[in-house]
Amino acid sequence: MSQSQVLPAGPARATRPHTALRCFLALDAVVTGANGVAYAAASRPLGELLGIDAALLFELGLLLSAYAAGVGWLASRPQPPAAGVKLVVDVNLLWAALSVVALVAWLEPTTAGLVWTPLQAATVAGFAALQWTALRSVSH
Repeated sequence: MSQSQVLPAGPARATRPHTALRCFLALDAVVTGANGVAYAAASRPLGELLGIDAALLFELGLLLSAYAAGVGWLASRPQPPAAGVKLVVDVNLLWAALSVVALVAWLEPTTAGLVWTPLQAATVAGFAALQWTALRSVSH
């Protein structure tokens, strides 16, 4: 076996954890971006469906769209910086927690909102868990 046959295998193996991390970041960016666009573009009908103020949904939609762009940028890096990934994990966990707090403390959702809010919180928490696990595998 020549040296040129051996060299590609090493870097390929070394980048697989980054590939998983980038995939989880990209999936988060796509889902969050779709949510953000939907909230901003259809805030009135979605607000009525979920029982959430349309103005709040619109603002959240803009925020989520910007956040998704940042997460997408991280996903586009060959080796996403650990500090950026940790920030995404923290923001995702905060979003999940605040979604549940909002549901209990001040939102008056419809039945659809009662289902949607914890479902999206669980999804975001799941992204955080996947991203954290992938980041740890890159670090080791």
